Amino acid sequence: MASSLSQTVFSILLLHSLHQACAEMTHLHFYFHEILSGPNATVLTVVNPSNSTSLTFGTIVVVDDMLLEGLDDNSKLIGRAQGLVGAVGKDGSLETLHNFVFTEGKYNGSTISIYGRVELGVTIERPVVGGTGMFRMTTGYTLAKPVVVSATKLVYEFDVYLWHIWK
Repeated sequence: MASSLSQTVFSILLLHSLHQACAEMTHLHFYFHEILSGPNATVLTVVNPSNSTSLTFGTIVVVDDMLLEGLDDNSKLIGRAQGLVGAVGKDGSLETLHNFVFTEGKYNGSTISIYGRVELGVTIERPVVGGTGMFRMTTGYTLAKPVVVSATKLVYEFDVYLWHIWK
């Protein structure tokens, strides 16, 4: 059994080393636009235990937000941020699971998967836990800085740093 475990650990370390040696680094910069209300809302509450309009503990929402090249609402759409957001902390913290689906340019058809904790109003760091297409076998992280926060809209400036093996 020890031999089998040693071989498994060795194989994992070898694959990790090969991935790091062959990986290409990519930096992406774009804006995440979320519309909170109205006919074009990109957020839908699917579980609301308190029947309130805010994200209280236990609330779960689905999102289909826009990824735009710029801050302006009329900037070019480059993809969608689709996923789940759960209010998991009584302190107001959120847990997010997003797939960023790129629909334009070099990364058209590729995705990255992001999972992590969010506190509203501050720069958010979350890990990239995988991807598809050009981002197959990717790892990395995102930094999301709030630039517009209102009752009807949230806009975050995203910097995404990826290490992946496809070019």
